[in-house]
Amino acid sequence: MDSKITNQYEYQYQSANHSHHHIYLIKPLIEIISEYTDRLETQQKLRILDIGCGNGSLSNLIAQHGYEVVGIEESESGVKFASQTFPDCHFIQGTIYNLPYTEIGEKFDIVIAAEVIEHLFYPKELVRNAKQCLKQNGHLIITTPYHGYLKNIMLAVSGKMDKHFTTLWDGGHIKFFSVATMTTLLETENYTNIKFSFVGRFPYLWKSMLCCSTLVGN
Repeated sequence: MDSKITNQYEYQYQSANHSHHHIYLIKPLIEIISEYTDRLETQQKLRILDIGCGNGSLSNLIAQHGYEVVGIEESESGVKFASQTFPDCHFIQGTIYNLPYTEIGEKFDIVIAAEVIEHLFYPKELVRNAKQCLKQNGHLIITTPYHGYLKNIMLAVSGKMDKHFTTLWDGGHIKFFSVATMTTLLETENYTNIKFSFVGRFPYLWKSMLCCSTLVGN
């Protein structure tokens, strides 16, 4: 695969600063990863693949807890900032729809896609391709903005529907997942032990949901 990807519609990163959602995602993410670590009978570092890692700032936060982290990102500017700023991680330029398997190396204990799947025309491809990167009984952790009936009603009543579902954000959100639709997506690709946790704001008005699932056979 050609590691040099040219795309006139590339998302341009301006720095390696943390994104706003890292503030409320990193703690529950590390808790989920730690639960998996405690069940393993090995002293080796967990290998974690961060798909759609952006500028690498979240990958770095995870690596600081003692994990081996590899990040995949399509944006050339994102990979540039990540590689220059976070030497404890390894970053590769590649697309979610055609992951650079030969460059990634051996399979991973955990694959993470944080606030990525809502940007994809074909979200099933992320879930499907992650299977090729996971060890047997490995975990896929997906985080995405939470959507549910009560939250959507509150958006409508408060007059914030247009802002929330804006069409004016180039490269913005185009898929909106609920617990039911995320569960269906994962079950379709034979993931099991699907568990959810929620972060940010108030119950049922949560900002994001974290979904952890297990790949039993690979």
